[in-house]
Amino acid sequence: MLEVALAARVSPETLRKIETGRVATPAFPTVAAIADVLGLSLDAVWAEVTQPENDRRVGQDVRERLAS
Repeated sequence: MLEVALAARVSPETLRKIETGRVATPAFPTVAAIADVLGLSLDAVWAEVTQPENDRRVGQDVRERLAS
């Protein structure tokens, strides 16, 4: 997670807060930077947040990428 945060130019604490939902609406540039570092398109991110909870696949992928 530290490497992702630094590459996206956000603090590790900010990334943790976004991941845990303590930042409910992160700024668009922050989301775009994190998506870029993780190799995700903004379309994929948007699809993830607009899908019902049980259909979410990208979220698992993001969590796995953050963990590595």
